[in-house]
Amino acid sequence: MSPAGGQPRVVVTGMGALTGLGLDVASTWDAMVAGRSGVGPITQFDPSRLTTRIAAEVKDFDPSPVLDRKDQRRNDRYVQLALVAARQAMDQAGLPARLEGTEAERTGVIVGTGIGGIRTLADQILLMGEKGPDRMSPFLIPMAIGNLAAGVISIFFGPQGPNFGVVSACATGGHSIGEAWETIRRGDADVMLAGGAEAVGHESLVGAFAAMRALSTRNDEPERASRPFDKGRDGFVIGEGAGVVVLESLEHALARGAEPLAEVVGYGATADASHITLPAPGGAGAVRAIRRALEKASLTVDDVDMVNAHATSTPEGDPRELEAIRTLFGERAGQVSITANKSMIGHTLGAAGAIETIATVMSLRTGIVPPTINLDDPDEAAAGLDLTPNVARHRSMDVAVSDSFGFGGQNSALVIRRWTE
Repeated sequence: MSPAGGQPRVVVTGMGALTGLGLDVASTWDAMVAGRSGVGPITQFDPSRLTTRIAAEVKDFDPSPVLDRKDQRRNDRYVQLALVAARQAMDQAGLPARLEGTEAERTGVIVGTGIGGIRTLADQILLMGEKGPDRMSPFLIPMAIGNLAAGVISIFFGPQGPNFGVVSACATGGHSIGEAWETIRRGDADVMLAGGAEAVGHESLVGAFAAMRALSTRNDEPERASRPFDKGRDGFVIGEGAGVVVLESLEHALARGAEPLAEVVGYGATADASHITLPAPGGAGAVRAIRRALEKASLTVDDVDMVNAHATSTPEGDPRELEAIRTLFGERAGQVSITANKSMIGHTLGAAGAIETIATVMSLRTGIVPPTINLDDPDEAAAGLDLTPNVARHRSMDVAVSDSFGFGGQNSALVIRRWTE
């Protein structure tokens, strides 16, 4: 079950997701394939003071199947989203309600976030200013800090193996899955829950991104606001959600009768060392991350059929990612299908890489490339590339890349292969 180097093969056996399009993987995927937008007016707070008043919120979220009312009060929304996504992934993988014994000791969790419990933090700081520090909640710290999603998943479901949270802005979800993959390959666990979660429903967070002029202000047409690679893009649309996958060694999965959904075969992580928000010129950091991931997979760019692009819909970021794709694939660049999930789910920050990995697995399983919606007038940098504009495509696919890039110049890339017996 192991390649020549002796490291175990690692497969995905479960997936869970909550997005602006749906409350699980199936509903999210169906909406993606149909090209629907999850963006709408902000409902979680009054956005009237902001220049941006739209977001891709998770709608009708009910954590009660996992958390009772007391636990809901003691866990920030981002942790609640992570818990529900983790439970979905564990259920699909056929894992028990709570792990025990050796199974628990050999299962770990790496679930991160870009921002953490922003709603709890901001509300408590405001409360302190109004009424003094003696009125602050004793749960502020455990509700707000970024490692608690991973910790609470273990508390609720029992994994006792390696456990921590990655915080690398919008690359968090990709890094979490990649590091979980490496954890299994080096023998520190048989099973890992990995992904990211983000809850963004607070005026302070949306206002902060708006102050950077990073967000779209297309408030009158929210469904058309997120438009990666389109000349009319004016910034990203903030989104929330969670994505968690169950990774396990192939040997372990087959021994317990679990169904492999796809195989993770490569992971690369790099730094731009360039700018706090802009990608490096030419997307150089992205190029190195994807090349490293392909090297670990013992594959070349000629093997890649699809790229699930980071594609945030920002004026500067999108062209540099396209430059990176041209540099990587050369004359083959036009033959590779490119899709931008954020056109439909917005930018879910620390959850983005995980949700997009799940969408990539679904693409490989179904042979469907989801559309990049709102792509009506492609940027000049897109000339000759297949960006899957507005309508999903069917094609034969064996290998796909999912990449994610974060503020600070932090890059992750995952290579995923379609599972065959």
